[in-house]
Amino acid sequence: MALHDDSTLDLDQWSRRLAQALQILDLTVDTGEILELARRVSGSVSPEAGPLTTFYVGYAAALDAAGSRAGRTPDQAVRDAASTAARIADEGAHGGQDSSGWAATGQ
Repeated sequence: MALHDDSTLDLDQWSRRLAQALQILDLTVDTGEILELARRVSGSVSPEAGPLTTFYVGYAAALDAAGSRAGRTPDQAVRDAASTAARIADEGAHGGQDSSGWAATGQ
């Protein structure tokens, strides 16, 4: 079992409280993974891109879990969306698929 400092415990408690208030009862969030994604994107794109990315990841995961891919859990949808965001983070704000279009990706 990993040791947690007070800020980690506070974030975990805030995460549970927020999920309950938003009535997202079937989701367990790995706060460390989400924070690492925000840090990674903030460093490779811009400081403002980190929080924006986590919003997009959440939105994409919600659409995924609620719709087209039956049998997927919300946790899986979040992990997959976060993985996609992390993969393109190293390309920064410019380059990657966006430069040539997403037509071949099924997006």
